[in-house]
Amino acid sequence: MVYYSDGKIVIRNMEESDAFIITEEEIKQGWDAAVDKYQLRLKDQSEGRAIALAAEYCGNVAGYINVYPDSKWGAFAGKGYPEIVDFGVLEKYRRLGIGGKLMDTAEGIAAEYSNTVYLGVGLHSGYGSAQRMYVKRGYIPDGTGVWYREKVCEPYTDCCNDDDLVLYFSKQLKE
Repeated sequence: MVYYSDGKIVIRNMEESDAFIITEEEIKQGWDAAVDKYQLRLKDQSEGRAIALAAEYCGNVAGYINVYPDSKWGAFAGKGYPEIVDFGVLEKYRRLGIGGKLMDTAEGIAAEYSNTVYLGVGLHSGYGSAQRMYVKRGYIPDGTGVWYREKVCEPYTDCCNDDDLVLYFSKQLKE
């Protein structure tokens, strides 16, 4: 299914071949990427638990985002709020409006399920541009503090500044 198309950018359901292309491109960027992450999103989509999206730019796979309509983890687990998970744009396609269109599409899908959407964002510098983007789009911290490995990181507890150290944000989509 195609959710958005303007002649250059296309946002559509992710396909199996996209998983391999994205993984290969992320490895070329120096990222620690594995195809099983994307295959899990595709499996969740086929079982009705997620909507896995891919972005194309001029016919080339350029990014991805996933929406879990009733997420079972994180700060809003089990509250019926959709969660945006695993959002990324390949480095060579950044600053072309792809990330914004992926987010617009994901938020539009989320709005079909709830007036609130949430996401977790990593705290290390690799997530800096995402952190800024979410704030500019109106996301606010949920108030539970930092989470590590799917639970609240209690004050003065040791943790590692890796991809599992996140802060949850939410956004009101409609009044």
